[in-house]
Amino acid sequence: MTAVATPTRTRDEELLALYSNPDTCPADRLKPVPLIEEQAFVAWQQDIPREYLRVSPEELDQRIRAARAYLGKRLVILGHHYQRDEVIQYADFTGDSFKLARHAAEQKEAEYVLFCGVHFMAESADILTRPEVRVILPNMAAGCSMADMADPDDVYAAWDEIHEVLAGSGSKVIPITYMNSAASLKAFTGEHDGLVCTSSNAPKSFDYAFERGDKIFFFPDQHLGRNTGYAKGIPLDQMVLWNWRLPHGGLTPDQIRKAKVILWAGHCSTHQRFSVEQIEKARRDYPGINVIVHPECRWEVVQAADDSGSTEKIVRVVTEAPAGTAWAVGTEINLVNRLAHENPDKTIFCLDPVVCPCSTMYRIHPAYVAWVLEGLVAGHVINEVRVDDETRKWSLVALERMLALP
Repeated sequence: MTAVATPTRTRDEELLALYSNPDTCPADRLKPVPLIEEQAFVAWQQDIPREYLRVSPEELDQRIRAARAYLGKRLVILGHHYQRDEVIQYADFTGDSFKLARHAAEQKEAEYVLFCGVHFMAESADILTRPEVRVILPNMAAGCSMADMADPDDVYAAWDEIHEVLAGSGSKVIPITYMNSAASLKAFTGEHDGLVCTSSNAPKSFDYAFERGDKIFFFPDQHLGRNTGYAKGIPLDQMVLWNWRLPHGGLTPDQIRKAKVILWAGHCSTHQRFSVEQIEKARRDYPGINVIVHPECRWEVVQAADDSGSTEKIVRVVTEAPAGTAWAVGTEINLVNRLAHENPDKTIFCLDPVVCPCSTMYRIHPAYVAWVLEGLVAGHVINEVRVDDETRKWSLVALERMLALP
């Protein structure tokens, strides 16, 4: 039964009650609105000053542009493809996590890097930039559910259990962590002869690992690992799933010994939504349509699609496609909508009819951008992301191995 607001209920109380429903999807709320009207705001970080809650999109835009102009070249803004348009418009550089990692590493003059993405991306930027550069995440609640699925202590325990089984076998395991992971896990891979990868260079990271070992321990995204391994010719039965909730990952010693790739049981909640049924419907509705999906989708979805690839690849393939072609895209809705807007000569739509945006990336609202930038203008660094020296040291090793891949 729908609750009815009483005359004594304030507008704030009504909005907070509406947006506290975790099942509510903000797909129909992608238009710019004041922060207090933002879908699910109640579940986000609440320490932003109240003065920012009701500022109109127009005023926020003016204030952000004024702060940017004042800060000049001291500031560089990085924007991930999944950001909403009203945030991505301020980015000096846009891209996927791999491309933005490179841009972060190339900054030679900036004092501040504002990373409009999620927490693990800001950590990587802090690791790759000069120590004196201050990296800022507009909203510290912008995390990643996939990254959270790989608790460092669980990963370390799994590593030990795997090596207990392999003791005396002569097998060498190389760890690979997806960019979507905590800095401590990046450091772990760096310290154990492994590296970081993104969806852009995952195949090259597998090459690197198999040149140095005979098994890969891949975390946290099982689907990227499985799709990459399969594309490299590894049979599905030689890629086993480690469930950290179970002793020895739910695997027998024989399964561990025979495996070429040990996959962590993690996934992306956004890409998990895409299905073979959606692809089949798109083909029925649009005969001859091209289907391209992200490799974070499940293996059967990738197999049913015409092509798969990172967000950078999706952007390139769709943008370079001939006019008049039709594309069903299996990735985050903000990017799909942007592609449709920038390519009006093509039919482009999202495979998922519910089209939920990435819920954590969506937490970067212009109000947070205005707040942290106006803080810089006033001489205050708000929401700085800083990685400790030891973690930075080994994470940098793993990230530099990634950046050195051909």
